[in-house]
Amino acid sequence: MQQQLANPAPLGLMGFGMTTVLLNIHNAGFFPISAMILAMGLCYGGLAQIIAGIMEYRRNNTFGMTAFLSYGLFWWSLVLLLILPKFEVAEATPAAYMGCYLFMWGVFTLFMTFATVHFNRVKQAIFAGLTLLFFLLAARDFTGSELIGVIAAYEGIVVGSLAIYLAMATVINEQFGRTVLPIGEKAVLNTTVNLKVAA
Repeated sequence: MQQQLANPAPLGLMGFGMTTVLLNIHNAGFFPISAMILAMGLCYGGLAQIIAGIMEYRRNNTFGMTAFLSYGLFWWSLVLLLILPKFEVAEATPAAYMGCYLFMWGVFTLFMTFATVHFNRVKQAIFAGLTLLFFLLAARDFTGSELIGVIAAYEGIVVGSLAIYLAMATVINEQFGRTVLPIGEKAVLNTTVNLKVAA
């Protein structure tokens, strides 16, 4: 009998979504960065997504494994970038270097967005929005523009909120056995090609 495994995607999506919303509320200027953001980055944004990625590996889901492990480790790397200079383990990262860091994450996310072509519309919107977020944050650091930073912050709140919505829609729809919260499921396409030619 085939072993039935739980879907780890809602866990990873919630870890990503909640941490992204909170960080971007800070980026929008509502409160200073604090231990709350760092703890969320290490625990829920980081560890929860890493656990979800390992579970996706068990489910033979290459996309889910790559996404959740990568973004979980992104949060850990971001927290380390912030705290290592405080402990005098490394120098603070100049803004231009942070721009390169965020730009590379944007490139990675752009490629992941292409891979969502057969996924639901909400997931496509999350990855497209995250791609834009990384490029906006990179542009902020390259230019020093506060306006670009604020635009990125509000866009990040939207992206994080979409991830929270998709996580809860997945859980609720599964529990009810029907679509309660729509996510824009794509119709399953019949890719079988009939090669017979009528005489």
